Amino acid sequence: QVQLVESGGGLVQPGGSLRLSCAASGMIFSINPMGWYRQAPGKQRELVAGISSGANTKYADSVKGRFTISRDNAKKTVYLQMNSLKPEDTAVYYCNTDPPRFSRWGQGTQVTVSS
Repeated sequence: QVQLVESGGGLVQPGGSLRLSCAASGMIFSINPMGWYRQAPGKQRELVAGISSGANTKYADSVKGRFTISRDNAKKTVYLQMNSLKPEDTAVYYCNTDPPRFSRWGQGTQVTVSS
């Protein structure tokens, strides 16, 4: 049974940084492309960053140059380093495959950027 557990969110001031982690189990992690998604109030969930099994990366235009996605296959974990955070980054952040294959999204981790 696939489990995806997000962590690392919190309250940060504009311009600050956070590093999110997503720990996976119940899957062959190394062969799966992974992604970080976010959902802000009143908006649809969107892909903010993706990383292939070969560690090729992609980013939404809104986060390019500020966010970095990475993976550690030995730890079955995908990370999202977020720098220069803006209030508009406020959302619940989730991980899944890219494209999402698992219907049961995790609890996500809340990121709030506010002064």
